Amino acid sequence: QVQLVESGGGLVQPGGSLRLSCAASGTFFSINAMGWYRQAPGKQREPVAAPTTGGSTNYADSVKGRFTISRDNAKNAVYLQMNSLKPEDTAVYYCNANVTKIRGMATRDYWGQGTQVTVSS
Repeated sequence: QVQLVESGGGLVQPGGSLRLSCAASGTFFSINAMGWYRQAPGKQREPVAAPTTGGSTNYADSVKGRFTISRDNAKNAVYLQMNSLKPEDTAVYYCNANVTKIRGMATRDYWGQGTQVTVSS
């Protein structure tokens, strides 16, 4: 099995910053891509910084210029630096990983348990 564990969420004032972390563990051949999604109360889960098939990253329009995704392949980890946070960024943030468990087999998406980010004064 593959486990994704997020950390770094919390309560922050508008204009503040947070850095989310996600680490993958378990037995697998490779992690092909990792990204971040979020789900606000009463809304559907949406991509925040999601990988494209070409290997780049698509950022949601609402976070462009404020959020930055980075990855540490050696640690099987992905990070989301969030700056200039706004109340509308309040949501549960989820890490996603596309994983090949066995070489040559089909890939599968895995999700973390989510970490709460609350932006409020």
